[in-house]
Amino acid sequence: METKQTAVEFLEICFIKNASISLDEWKTARKMFEQQIMDSHLMGLIHPLEMEATKQAEQYYNKTYGGKNE
Repeated sequence: METKQTAVEFLEICFIKNASISLDEWKTARKMFEQQIMDSHLMGLIHPLEMEATKQAEQYYNKTYGGKNE
C-alpha cells in the first residue's frame, strides 16, 4: 500500500531545504499533527457510538415509562 505524504511532511521538506526552521520545531509540529489525526479518528469512532447509545437510552425510557415515542 502506498503511503501518502501529509501536508506537514511536505512543508517539512520545503522548509528544511531553505533552513528557515529548526529540526526540533518540525519534530514538535509533526508530533502535534500525529496526535491531532489520532484524536480526530477516535472522535469519529466515538461520536456515532454516543449518538446510538443516546438513542437507545431514549427508546428504553419511552418504552419503560411511556414516553413520547411509545
